[in-house]
Amino acid sequence: MDEKPVKAFTATVTGRVQGVGFRFSTQRKAKELGLSGFVQNRMDGAVRVVAEGNPEALSLLATWLSKGPPGAFVRNVHIENHQPHGSYNGFTVEF
Repeated sequence: MDEKPVKAFTATVTGRVQGVGFRFSTQRKAKELGLSGFVQNRMDGAVRVVAEGNPEALSLLATWLSKGPPGAFVRNVHIENHQPHGSYNGFTVEF
């Protein structure tokens, strides 16, 4: 049985999303959903999320990103769908 991800996206989340635990909360949610990829702060104050896996789980993560953890204020989530790389080992926080 082929276990490769069937869908992937890169999300750019803007608003008050740095300094509020957004990356670690995103990592926890993505792991809970069985997704792989990474989350990182960008120099412009946004957060970048690259996620791969089951399309339904990705949809749930995208919905969660639009709200974020307590203390965050999400202004916008821009999602670009792309082909999965299949090279991520779990879901990590990158610095």
